[in-house]
Amino acid sequence: MLLHKYLERNADECPNEVALVEINPSFEPKSRITWRDYSLIEPEPGQQFRREMTWKTFEEKANKFANLLFTRGIEKGDKVAILLMNSIEWLPIYFGILKTGAIAVPLNYRYAADEIKYCLEKSDSSMLVFGPEFIGRVEEIVDRIPQVENLFYVGEDCPSFADSFDRMIKFCSSERPNVELTLDDDGAIYFSSGTTGFPKAILHAHRSLEHAAIVEQKHHGQQKDDVFLCIPPLYHTGAKMHWMGSLVSCSKAVLLKGTKPEWIIRAVSDEKCTIVWLLVPWAQDILDTIDRGEINIDNYSLSQWRLMHIGAQPVPPALIKRWLALFPHHQYDTNYGLSESIGPGCIHLGVENVHKVGAIGIPGYGWQIKLVDENDNEVKQGEVGEICIFGAGVMKCYYKDEEATKESLKDGWLYSGDMGMVDEDGFIHIVDRKKDVIISGGENLYPVQIENFIRANIAVKDVAVIGTPDARLGEIATAVIEVKDGYTLTEDEVNEFCLGLPRYKRPRKIIFADIPRNPTGKIEKPTLRKIYCGESVVAHQVEE
Repeated sequence: MLLHKYLERNADECPNEVALVEINPSFEPKSRITWRDYSLIEPEPGQQFRREMTWKTFEEKANKFANLLFTRGIEKGDKVAILLMNSIEWLPIYFGILKTGAIAVPLNYRYAADEIKYCLEKSDSSMLVFGPEFIGRVEEIVDRIPQVENLFYVGEDCPSFADSFDRMIKFCSSERPNVELTLDDDGAIYFSSGTTGFPKAILHAHRSLEHAAIVEQKHHGQQKDDVFLCIPPLYHTGAKMHWMGSLVSCSKAVLLKGTKPEWIIRAVSDEKCTIVWLLVPWAQDILDTIDRGEINIDNYSLSQWRLMHIGAQPVPPALIKRWLALFPHHQYDTNYGLSESIGPGCIHLGVENVHKVGAIGIPGYGWQIKLVDENDNEVKQGEVGEICIFGAGVMKCYYKDEEATKESLKDGWLYSGDMGMVDEDGFIHIVDRKKDVIISGGENLYPVQIENFIRANIAVKDVAVIGTPDARLGEIATAVIEVKDGYTLTEDEVNEFCLGLPRYKRPRKIIFADIPRNPTGKIEKPTLRKIYCGESVVAHQVEE
């Protein structure tokens, strides 16, 4: 079923039930008694603390935007870009685009002006919908994007070079558009995270979007009484595709604008959230804050919270063991996926397999997985190979990039670029990115394995292992370590801790610094290489 048909079903069957809630803790009323009393307090203009939207209103807003697009000449196959922070308007805008038969193009809100220009040009977008945070960046390029014929601004004080979304939408019909679409029609273009270079434009059909929704509900069993807490950015496939389980089950979702541990715990408590998807740093911060006594979980209503799951990056087993010791009644799942495979779910641990924490899991619902060597031969159990993915959620292509498409898509199989191995129980373990493998003195070193080991040190908040040049060995493993607040860690202590690794896997350089991550939680290793692979970098060389 087309994705927007789920929305129409929900609007018909449960029109007055809450679909979306937006909470912005930065605008919390100082005199509140509880979060639910915010409506008794006059908020500042544009600074609502909590907003909610029913399924009926959700669908009506999507219809209104679709009809507004028609007035601007948008037709089936046109591209409409979205550049918004998470908000209650985001998803109705996205679904309005889908209803017209146009292709939705979500953009990373961290993009600089030139990156926005690149993505608009790469995707052939003829319209851009943007929010107040991006006025300066859009103004910088507005004269250099002639193909973008319409700019809609969502917010107050509309700039002169754009049209006001809020004003124009009032005059549009809320009738459902009648556009003939099939699951094979193009639905969305997502951009890769850019952790291995400049982002690629990933084209997905409506079949991919439908598949993501079904997979998420199958994996995590969302029911109508579930409440999903959504924190990551909606422009990325991860957050949105996990939310789609709520779409399928007609259940409420809460958009939390912020990642502070107290905000997350309070949102779970006050909104009665049952499912929370976290990134590793957020889960780590929650545990550390509780350990320091800054949060007393006995002061919150958390008994309804049934599932915590993590994706977007390798998950340290030590972190999950700590989590389950504190929340023993929680189900836990790990999700693996790529934007090219419509986000999470092509591999997942499964809530019944918590004993296999450390693995990314088994093929997800409706997915096939194989691991191959450089000659495309499937590797044996225990051997390292590239993870390849087959299923309805695989992208159609890299848009306008035939060469990159041929490299990644072979006979319908998506070559992920991730290296993995299958253990004796049939569970897949991530070893590392194919391009991140460090070849040191002829030995292949896989940074994820080293990172997972170092993360088990109680003083380590985050760690990234990269290859840095070495005259004799070609390159060596360098560990960039971010230390937890309130802890100290020395080079000697790290070296002593790493004696538990085989000698050839031990990092030969130790650098103490912050670890940069993108909004979806992935370590920005190109940034680290740029910083630490230069001649001027001062680091500690570990003797052999």
